[in-house]
Amino acid sequence: MPEHPVRDGRGVNGGVNGGIDTLDSLREHLQWAIELEHATLPPYLCALYSLDPERNREAVEVVGSVFAEEMLHLTLAANLLNAVGGRPRLDTPEMLPPHPRRLPHSDIELSLVPFGPEALEMFLRIERPAPAGAVAESDGYETIGQFYAAVEQGLRLLCDRLGEQEVFSGDPARQVRAAHFRHTAGRLVVVDGLKSALTALAEIVEQGEGLDHGEVWDGDRDVFHPERDEVAHYYRFQELKAGRRYRRGDTPQSGPTGEAVSVDLAGVRPMRRDPRPAPPGSAARAAQEEFNHTYCALLHLLEQAFNGSPRMLSVATGTMYALKAQAQALMETPDAGPTFEYVAPELRRWSVGDRRRIVVLRDGPYVVYGGVPLRRKRKIVSAGNDALTWQTHEHLETEDTYALCRCGHSSSKPFCDGTHAAVGFDGTEAAVAPPYRETQHVHDGVGISAQRVGELCVHAAFCVGRTRPIAEMLADTDDSDVRSDIMGRIDHCPSGSYSYALSRGGETVEPDLPQAVSVLEEENGLASALWVTGGVPVTRSDGQPLETRNRMTLCRCGHSGNKPLCDGTHRRIDFREEPGPLCDGGA
Repeated sequence: MPEHPVRDGRGVNGGVNGGIDTLDSLREHLQWAIELEHATLPPYLCALYSLDPERNREAVEVVGSVFAEEMLHLTLAANLLNAVGGRPRLDTPEMLPPHPRRLPHSDIELSLVPFGPEALEMFLRIERPAPAGAVAESDGYETIGQFYAAVEQGLRLLCDRLGEQEVFSGDPARQVRAAHFRHTAGRLVVVDGLKSALTALAEIVEQGEGLDHGEVWDGDRDVFHPERDEVAHYYRFQELKAGRRYRRGDTPQSGPTGEAVSVDLAGVRPMRRDPRPAPPGSAARAAQEEFNHTYCALLHLLEQAFNGSPRMLSVATGTMYALKAQAQALMETPDAGPTFEYVAPELRRWSVGDRRRIVVLRDGPYVVYGGVPLRRKRKIVSAGNDALTWQTHEHLETEDTYALCRCGHSSSKPFCDGTHAAVGFDGTEAAVAPPYRETQHVHDGVGISAQRVGELCVHAAFCVGRTRPIAEMLADTDDSDVRSDIMGRIDHCPSGSYSYALSRGGETVEPDLPQAVSVLEEENGLASALWVTGGVPVTRSDGQPLETRNRMTLCRCGHSGNKPLCDGTHRRIDFREEPGPLCDGGA
């Protein structure tokens, strides 16, 4: 895509700045930009998920591509706000007022409706290009282009008044970089100064309303049909309305005169306009609440991505696959549909905060909060492949919040890259197990009482030894050397399947392990479990906590029958850390 032209700084028609004349005002308006871009997502999602892709392939391509580019615009707005020292906010009740609602700081009305004439007219109002001679408007704007023209003027004015370095004072590490958004040829711009900020603004406006405020085209190639130029959002919806594509030579005045576009309104899922909450206790209400939890998880993950954990963006986009299935099920339910209600953090399946913890996402990765150290450990074995000890290798660089692959297919293991969504990972977890003390089998020796829960075993083989397993050695524990050997082997058991006390019923003796997550590698390069130590709490995707223990092992091959815990299946399938198929995110 060629470099965007830089406008002359006078807005669409050289109008006045409209009040963005301080850094605080600039940050406030860029937060409005985030709210604006987000507000378009629920209407686009409802229309997209209502379409039967077999009967409306072209409509799915259009609405899906616009949605993906609105996600790109949301990320660009966050990069702009971060660049000028702001803090993007998405996980707030203000993001999800009831529908119908207004586009933030505008009179453009938004509703949740299935695809059809009403949806198309709403989308055309959202994406309408600024008319010739329109003034820049920082509030009460008539078109999105006029709002961004005011933002551009504010940026230029403040750079002239304060200096570029003073305006662009944000932490560069908070920029989202090099992410690819499915169904879009748009560019993710890293904002580090006025030139890149203007490029980001031009990307947003031109994808919506066309080049130079007067062309049909947005300057990219059509992502689905690379042989064609891509038209801007407004004109893509005009194509669906007119039933024809634009071709070279067409203008906004001529309308589309190219090949036919097929739309089958019979191939649309039914959904009531602006769905309301179903009766409490009904199956429909339970499904709506499930959707709302998932959508608020998306907002939470996006806020994490835009506030110091950029890698979380791929996890957020992967979450949209869960939204799709949940929304479509609701649309098939009479008098129901997704309501997009905000769920307060304290009512969610896991609490939001900075404390150290691990959360299992449904059919998704492990999200690790609180800056828990991440490192690699390799099992040291004898010449005869007997397990001896664990050796710590490199510490892996992480953000305060990071996501670890659970499906086994990520191309950036041990980190999640969103592939779980593309491969349809089924992360269904096993039933919650009773507490360790209620399921342990106790075997007494002299001066030691060995405790074991077989369901936790990951077959790391420290309990087997060179000659005899622990169960047989207990008979000889009157020999302190044998007793010491057993204690050492149990201390190396990563899952804590084996533990010991000095006497039956006594206090369990545990090794002093730090709060950390270790990526385990066993003999011959075999990729093993994620070893969680130091009592880091783990919460299942259904909100139920696992029993907090000094050590536990989580599955990362995706095939354990005891998810989220490892059961040693990685050994049977010879799991390795070679890259899997890369997912590029999307809806």
